[in-house]
Amino acid sequence: MLSAIENRASRRKFENEPITDWEKENIISIINHLNEVSGLAMEFMEDGSVAFGKLSKSYGLFTSVRSLVLMKGNKDDKDLDEKIGYYGEELVLHITNLGLGTCWVGGTFDKDVLTIDKSEKSPCVVVVGKVAALSLKEKMIHSVTHRKVKSMEERIISDSPLPQWVQNGMKAVLLAPSAKNTQKAMFKYENNTLSVQIANDYSMDMIDLGIAKKHFEIGAKGKFEFGNGGIFYLE
Repeated sequence: MLSAIENRASRRKFENEPITDWEKENIISIINHLNEVSGLAMEFMEDGSVAFGKLSKSYGLFTSVRSLVLMKGNKDDKDLDEKIGYYGEELVLHITNLGLGTCWVGGTFDKDVLTIDKSEKSPCVVVVGKVAALSLKEKMIHSVTHRKVKSMEERIISDSPLPQWVQNGMKAVLLAPSAKNTQKAMFKYENNTLSVQIANDYSMDMIDLGIAKKHFEIGAKGKFEFGNGGIFYLE
């Protein structure tokens, strides 16, 4: 998964060619597994292009969006948004390993055209598709939205030198996507205990927290508790 973390990039321009049946079957298989272990209800849509049909809602200038994953689950699950980020990013990394492009999308698509059950909540989608080399437009967008990647020192508070496993986890965190590139999840290493929390004053914050936890786990090899301020346990 470390190679997928290094290779993943948010893509907004897709090829007109649809994904293959083999790719679709792999994605659905991964989704079914992650839904089973998480209690989520993520759903693959081979053609969800209607949600990106209105230019006014297509922040980031999305082009040729077709397939997507509807990120959803029971709205009564107190950890729903965090789980969507955590398990959704695992899905994204698996899709990256298939050679496909992805992008997390929050409020910049037409939610009204995507049907979900009344018992469910769907705060975002992940668009999926075949991609070519980064276009000039994508490079320009990337330069604007990623003007500054925060350093490790800006993302973690510590009362002692960071052991190698913490450094490994943080290196993976620095490559994690976040809404508007805010990189808000803050880690703390004190009394030999590692935890992470986020301000949670924006709709995508808990999703970003789940994504950051997943990246740290892959880099450091261990497991986080769910919840804002959750503690990490080494394997």
